[in-house]
Amino acid sequence: MELLSQMWSLLGLLTILQNILPSQLLALLHSTWQSLQDSLTPYSYFDVPEFLGSSAVEPNDLYRHVYLYLHQSLLSSAAASSSPPRLTLSLPRGSLAAPSLSLSPNHSLEDCFAGQRLLWTHHADTLQDSLEERRSFSLRLPKRASASLLSPYLAHLAEAADHLERSSRPRRLFTNSPRGGAPSWSSVPFRHPATFATLALEPALKESLLADLDAFAAGREFYFRTGRAWKRGYLLHGPPGSGKSSLIAAMANHLRYDVYDLELTRVANNSDLRSLLIQTNNRSVIVIEDIDCSLDLTGDRRGTAMSAAARTRTVRRRRQPPLSNEGTDSDDNDVGGSRGNDGRVTLSGLLNFIDGLWSCCGEERVIVFTTNYVEAFDPALLRPGRMDVHVNLGACGVHAMRELVERYVGVRDHEMLGVAESCIRVGADMTPAEMTEVLLRHREEPEEAVRSLVAELSARVAGGEGSGGEEESGAWSWEESPEKAGGKRRRAGWEKKVRFLRRLRSLTKSDSESRGV
Repeated sequence: MELLSQMWSLLGLLTILQNILPSQLLALLHSTWQSLQDSLTPYSYFDVPEFLGSSAVEPNDLYRHVYLYLHQSLLSSAAASSSPPRLTLSLPRGSLAAPSLSLSPNHSLEDCFAGQRLLWTHHADTLQDSLEERRSFSLRLPKRASASLLSPYLAHLAEAADHLERSSRPRRLFTNSPRGGAPSWSSVPFRHPATFATLALEPALKESLLADLDAFAAGREFYFRTGRAWKRGYLLHGPPGSGKSSLIAAMANHLRYDVYDLELTRVANNSDLRSLLIQTNNRSVIVIEDIDCSLDLTGDRRGTAMSAAARTRTVRRRRQPPLSNEGTDSDDNDVGGSRGNDGRVTLSGLLNFIDGLWSCCGEERVIVFTTNYVEAFDPALLRPGRMDVHVNLGACGVHAMRELVERYVGVRDHEMLGVAESCIRVGADMTPAEMTEVLLRHREEPEEAVRSLVAELSARVAGGEGSGGEEESGAWSWEESPEKAGGKRRRAGWEKKVRFLRRLRSLTKSDSESRGV
């Protein structure tokens, strides 16, 4: 009892001193006591405040990294341990996600790195005469290893936090506002279900695309070392229904990027185009669909459809001074002139958008153009550095056809699928959209679905609809021009069609006999 009374007396004395002594002296005593503790303890301590400076305005990125690392990497395993720390469960209003775990204030969590045990403590202190909280984390390291352990551990923490942020953050689908106001973006949640697992692509094309996307996402050091802007351009071309939009969604889902759907008809001029580019986030896919239909982007080049000789004559006319100002409008033939450019988006403005100085205002961006007619493009848009990868999406190949049949009607092996393969090899063209529509109409009757698909393919062969080649769709084209790819498709002999029709007749006959017809 005497010891207890002495303790109460000491606490009372400390309380009185705290009210009497100046705050500066109390802070000095507190720091002296902490320094004495630090000199005697075998650990080093590092504080990570939520905000930088005393004004608490600028966020501390390292605090965000620690928060993500602890609350999504360590806490899931700590909650399942035999002696978990005290955790806080939270669920925002209207959220469809599972409740999130967080470390409760003034509690600690252990981590292990390079054979050393580390301790994180979450602090939350309420400011005097205020309801505001100051939050921070403190890291405890063994003092003998702190110098060699701190830098690699923080690098490991930042890398893990970056991966967790990319995989867990909600993604958005943006579109630009109509003309008339300041250029801006509006957005909705991006929840497109397409993935590379659901796309009916030829295996070689799918593997090449995935490898290229992964190399791009992991290429920070490479792009910085080579002095290139961290961006990648993809040109997706093919007939309507060939899966261009689905491929874009699968790319965004694979990379976990936001999607910016840029509608060029809503952009007033080049200045607004640059303003929209500046407002895009890093780690995003910027899409211009059906670019050949969006705007006449060859007007300032004067002659995408003209021959080289015609272009030369046009330039020579420009160099000759007009005889008089009457009846001559030299600005109409101005290849690079600025007249009228303030009221529209020009080809040069678009080129600066994707490959000029303004394209460096951000990093880790994928730029995707789609078109049904690649021949209409100005060659300046197609060169490497602007559109680095050309992907030709056309009719379904053999593998894509079998994958769609299995996914939509659950049929993997069927005698008529061989007939369908023969149809495709001799030139029957059906895009994925056309093929899935046939399968959807009979999705409750797999047998009828397969027969309807074979009948449609056979009709296209008999009617001469098809490319007549053996090359399958989805040709991966790094250097080969679309014209060369189209020429290969047209090289097919009639003897292949004759052999196919004979095989089709024999299979149909045997099928009729097996049914007793």
